[in-house]
Amino acid sequence: MSKLVTLKDKQFKPYLDEAKIASAVTKVATEINKELENEFPVFLVVLNGSFMFASDLLKEVHIPCHLSFIKLASYHGTSSTGTVTELIGLSEDLSNRTIVVIEDIVDTGTTIEKLVDVLERKNVKKIKIATALLKPDAYKKTINIDYVGLEIPNDFVVGYGLDYDGLGRNLKEIYVLA
Repeated sequence: MSKLVTLKDKQFKPYLDEAKIASAVTKVATEINKELENEFPVFLVVLNGSFMFASDLLKEVHIPCHLSFIKLASYHGTSSTGTVTELIGLSEDLSNRTIVVIEDIVDTGTTIEKLVDVLERKNVKKIKIATALLKPDAYKKTINIDYVGLEIPNDFVVGYGLDYDGLGRNLKEIYVLA
């Protein structure tokens, strides 16, 4: 893995390498392929952070599916704002469809809670949540997270789609605040 990375005013040290991430992606894809083999789900990618996870995950999902995107925002700098803003919304008819939400990271659960609320009003059949990373110590909501790549401590991480003020999303590995 690489050495320290500086993004703006903060330094980040190596945390999860490409092999560990790839293994987590394969685990999630295997679970989805098995559990949803008789479904025709819509994968709903939460932008911007989930783009790398979604790309890698969907290469390993072998069931028929549709793909859509939604853009939500809840972070400023290194902390959650506590509110979620829908920047790009859904335009597809999702009635009676199984939805698999693809998230980069679930920490407080505020984004997931907002998104599930929006989806339930669209009369979906069922909602599944897939995340690359879960912070169980930070997650206090009651919505089930169905597919988890890796559980991590409640530390601020960047890379593999995750950012600090828009920087670091392009890093292949995941780094933690040094």
